[in-house]
Amino acid sequence: MSDEWWRRRRRFWDEFFGDDEFRRIFEEIMKRFGELTPEDLRDITRELERRGARTYVYGFSITIGPDGRPVIREFGNVPRRRGEKAVIVEEREPLVDVFERDDEIAVVAEMPGVEKDKISAKVLEDERTLIISGSDSDRRYYKEVDLPARVDPSSLKITYKNGVLEVRLKKAGRGVPGVRV
Repeated sequence: MSDEWWRRRRRFWDEFFGDDEFRRIFEEIMKRFGELTPEDLRDITRELERRGARTYVYGFSITIGPDGRPVIREFGNVPRRRGEKAVIVEEREPLVDVFERDDEIAVVAEMPGVEKDKISAKVLEDERTLIISGSDSDRRYYKEVDLPARVDPSSLKITYKNGVLEVRLKKAGRGVPGVRV
């Protein structure tokens, strides 16, 4: 690729993130990748083979949050905790986005390869945590989603199309006289 292409790409990132912000995000990504040693990758592969797993998934997405700061979210079936060794789990953690409106919260999750009737979603008693799960013979998904506000569990509506799950929930106390959130 030409030097000009790289210069234009770099200008875009610098304008979008600012010089220091882009560098910080890039360094964080490289640090996370750097934490995976060849031994970690071999251990992961051996564990997968031992369990009869065919694939493992690890990824991340970067978005800009409402406060203008970058948000890095990880997904897959190789959850990492700072300072701990990578461990393979049976369930994949789907990539999830949470959208908040005045009276509603929408959660969108990528869960390809699962039939709609094999997917479930429920709100925990705290009314601030949504659990989504789904499984078939090849794939299992599980994610606990922290919601930005309390919700009404009875308002839960699910749609699933082309591997994308959408869960909509009304915020608790909206439209009910005398009830405050």
